[in-house]
Amino acid sequence: MLSSSNALMWRSLLAVAVGVVAVAWPGITVGAFVILFAVYAFIGAALDSARAFSSDRVGPVFGWLLLALLSVVAGVVALGWPAITALALTIWVGAWALATGAMEIVLAFQRGEKPGERALFVLTGLVSVVLAFVLFARPDIGAVSLATVFGLFSIFYGTAGIVASFRERRVLKDTGGAQPART
Repeated sequence: MLSSSNALMWRSLLAVAVGVVAVAWPGITVGAFVILFAVYAFIGAALDSARAFSSDRVGPVFGWLLLALLSVVAGVVALGWPAITALALTIWVGAWALATGAMEIVLAFQRGEKPGERALFVLTGLVSVVLAFVLFARPDIGAVSLATVFGLFSIFYGTAGIVASFRERRVLKDTGGAQPART
């Protein structure tokens, strides 16, 4: 169940499902992102508060309580000003897309992949990088547009992962379950 090809398949199917939801309901997707961020911030605040009082020294108590306060403020801001939160999340997604796209391009040349698989990884990485630059250049396109673009990206990314999963399964079948030697 947790083999590399199965993990890639499940991750890719989830990406396609998230992409379809984001394209079909972009407004709801943005609202869900903002609410999820607020919930995450409040849970983080609770955990940081608990951690503050589990320490026997004064220094860590103050630091953990400060982090908890910042998390509560972030959660309140997210719920009170969802548009600002959506803009910040847009910039954050741009940073994420740039980092993951660059890493996929670099890893495509370090994994010893076949040329077709390497091209698929490079193409997926380039799509991520382009998404990042669009979001950085035009953050004013709005979070709803981001939800649609993110949905399309997720569908593309998930489809590429499904193709890669089937290729990996074929390689494992052809080699009798043994991983091919990487050079």
